[in-house]
Amino acid sequence: MSRPRLIVTGADLAPQALALLTDFEIVYAGKTPTEDDLVALCQRHDPVAIIVRYGAVGATVMDAAPNLRVISKHGSGTDTIDKAAAQARGIAVRAAVGANAAAVAEQALALLLACAKSVVPLNTRMHAGHWDKATHKSIELQGRTIGLVGLGAIGRRFARMCDAMGMRVLGFDPYAQDLPEHIQAVDLPTLWRESDAISLHCPLTADNRQLLNAQTLAQCKPGVIVVNTARGGLIDEAALLAAVQSRQVFAAGLDSFAIEPMAAPHPFHQVPQIVLSPHIGGVTADAYIHMGVGAARNVLDVLAQPVSA
Repeated sequence: MSRPRLIVTGADLAPQALALLTDFEIVYAGKTPTEDDLVALCQRHDPVAIIVRYGAVGATVMDAAPNLRVISKHGSGTDTIDKAAAQARGIAVRAAVGANAAAVAEQALALLLACAKSVVPLNTRMHAGHWDKATHKSIELQGRTIGLVGLGAIGRRFARMCDAMGMRVLGFDPYAQDLPEHIQAVDLPTLWRESDAISLHCPLTADNRQLLNAQTLAQCKPGVIVVNTARGGLIDEAALLAAVQSRQVFAAGLDSFAIEPMAAPHPFHQVPQIVLSPHIGGVTADAYIHMGVGAARNVLDVLAQPVSA
């Protein structure tokens, strides 16, 4: 009797995750699967589960897999999965919540420090033979205020890091409960108005798309720092570019973008005050294992439940 099939929308999965999935035949879709690729694989293999690493899973893919019971995200963000379509078809959607929290929070801290200390432009100048000690002044973060939008596992971990540096931490998350004492819950207008730096840690939804735009950036302190390790769609990129050029935004550290991979050339490429990384906040050896194991366990948990009539 053949084993049930599981499609991974990627080229690999951590050995620790595969060890949990020995009862399944694993089918890999590769690193850049298109919707047509996934539809064809579903039609050929009729999977009971999909682990999503790359690409999107929408209604068309789901309809090509009549026995599909669970779509499990290899990570915490499920915006690439059509959750409404899944719910309508009785397909569970799960995320490996918190599996990459340490990795992403550390990336947010790296970007915040890179912006405040001008790490990238100073490095470029040093490699070109310059010594700018007499003319450069960095920003000291101790005593300044950081505003966090989103207080899940990543946002809370990052908040602890900022608190440890002596920063005042403001946070906005309508779903967060039992916040620690070092996070002061505020509304968004207060967060925009009082923050010296803003870091985004929320999922992308229809309601918060381009949350950071020309209007909200204008409400911020002049010289604010912006960090985004969440989803690129949270920021109006043209508005952010204009705010950096006008110096309303001192610097921005970005790990996610509206369109990925980022097209070249891109307007951000020629702006030294914008520090870029290719959506690798959660890409560490440890997080790779944690996310794979979390995704595999979510598959097993859903499939262990009886099928509803």
